[in-house]
Amino acid sequence: MKPQTAAKKLGIYLPATPEDFQANAVTHAELKELQNNPPEWLQELRRTGPHPRPVVAQKLGITIAALKRNDMDKPLTTAEIKELLENQPEWLSTARTALAEGRAERTGEDNAED
Repeated sequence: MKPQTAAKKLGIYLPATPEDFQANAVTHAELKELQNNPPEWLQELRRTGPHPRPVVAQKLGITIAALKRNDMDKPLTTAEIKELLENQPEWLSTARTALAEGRAERTGEDNAED
C-alpha cells in the first residue's frame, strides 16, 4: 500500500515519518508488524506528534469540521493540544459541548427505540 494509506491506518502524520517510510510502499505484513511492534520513531511520533487531523480532533473532543471552521485544520503536537485543552478558547469549548450534546441525543434516540 502507499505510504499515505499506511500512515492513515497507523494514525500518524506522514510528513513527520522517516524518509524511508515516506518513500516506500508498505506491505500488509509490514503494517501489521508496525502495529504490533512499533519502532521507536513510531512510538515517539504517537506520543509527541505532530498528529494528523483525525487524531487532533479526537484528542480535543471535537469534529474535524470544527477544526476546519476555526482555522485549526493543521497538524498539532501533543504539547499544542494539551495547551489548547488547558486554556480552551471559546470556539473549542463550544465545539466540545456541541459534540457531547450530539452524542447524548444520538444515545437517547438509540435507547428510545428499545
